[in-house]
Amino acid sequence: MVSEHAPQPAAQVLVASNRGPVSYALREDGTLDAKRGGGGLVSGLSAVDDKMWVCAALGDGDREAVRRGVGEPGVRMLDIDAGVHADAYNGIANSVLWFVHHLLYQTPVEPVFDAEFRRQWASFETYNRAFAEALAEEAGEGAAVLVQDYHLALVPGMLRELRPDLRIGHFSHTPWAPVDYFRLLPDDIAEQLLRGILGADRAAFLTRRWADAFIGCCAEILGGTGHTRIGVHGLGADADFLRRRAHEADVDERMAALREQVGPGRKTIVRVDRTELSKNIVRGMLAYRALLDERPEWRGRVVHIAFAYPSRQDLAVYREYTAEVQRVAEGINEAYGTADWTPVVLHVKDDFARSLAAYRLADVALVNPIRDGMNLVAKEVPVVSDHGCALVLSREAGAYEELGADAITVNPYDVSATAAALHEALTMAEDERTARTKRLAAAATALPPQQWFLDQLEALGQG
Repeated sequence: MVSEHAPQPAAQVLVASNRGPVSYALREDGTLDAKRGGGGLVSGLSAVDDKMWVCAALGDGDREAVRRGVGEPGVRMLDIDAGVHADAYNGIANSVLWFVHHLLYQTPVEPVFDAEFRRQWASFETYNRAFAEALAEEAGEGAAVLVQDYHLALVPGMLRELRPDLRIGHFSHTPWAPVDYFRLLPDDIAEQLLRGILGADRAAFLTRRWADAFIGCCAEILGGTGHTRIGVHGLGADADFLRRRAHEADVDERMAALREQVGPGRKTIVRVDRTELSKNIVRGMLAYRALLDERPEWRGRVVHIAFAYPSRQDLAVYREYTAEVQRVAEGINEAYGTADWTPVVLHVKDDFARSLAAYRLADVALVNPIRDGMNLVAKEVPVVSDHGCALVLSREAGAYEELGADAITVNPYDVSATAAALHEALTMAEDERTARTKRLAAAATALPPQQWFLDQLEALGQG
């Protein structure tokens, strides 16, 4: 099941994640097109030269690359059976573990842990074992292995059995569920997940809140965390990259187009999200609608720029949510729009340059997730904002721990209070907004990706 690969020198620093730093697309002429990934993890790992990244082949292009022996030095891509990967990734990781940690279940009807769940769980074990075996093969004596996220929660325990000499860390990029909600899982599965992570020398989280929730689950279900150390590393924004990228020509072009859509003299409320259920886009739009309804003075004077980029569209519930976002946006425009004013400018096609343009234009940034491990958008907007930006922030975002003092905080379920927060943000005095933006940007960049990764590596070596 794991692909053959050319032997390489044993690595001293290894990273494991479902998605790797490169992906491949198969062109019509049979050639492979490689695309480099972005994000905090890719940026963070650039701090280490001599490393091995173990990841899964995610599509036909990736699998073909593995079969042809095409790849990059320092990357081992695993050709795990497509059916096994689909069960593990969509069936368990994204439809069970994500829902548990983000408190997303409609509990009168879900979850249902039946024979089909057990079949998919067996695939999740197989998928994690493939990673553990590959890491065991690649790691040099006493190497440091940093395992990423909920997809690979079983890997530390499996790897510990195969290679007790290794220094193993696990990092959770999501929230961790409080114990009462975590116990929705079958008892044996809950215990297996915790023991999997506790196979690591060190388990780390984005905030103290998520770390404490994990400790609480371990105390309740296992009687404690054993010998595993617990750490917190709040991933920050990459200020140098963002500020440089935000002033390139394509971003300027997108800004001109957005300004034309907004119209002269109007304020902007900006959100940039994937159409992920936890991002709470629909309630954010309902809050904007409430603002227009309750405070008619804003009609014609403000535009909600909403970027809702489709996510996990192979799952029906996500397709339905994306459609609901579009329906609500259209309803607002139909109810309030005029010949020269479109209240909601909605874009659903992912465009990073356009996102940066919106960051620069934003008078208000709306970040209202139901629950979020961190939320880098909340950190990125203040860094690149041209004229200062008021941040309306959910208290359930991990970023609240660092940014809450200078944000306008909201309960993500309270649409009326969020509408009031939007009004407060829109009317904030310019000098106060400027001062808050500076403090937000400083907090947001306190632990940039490279230092975030190096801190974990250093802490792992101190055990």
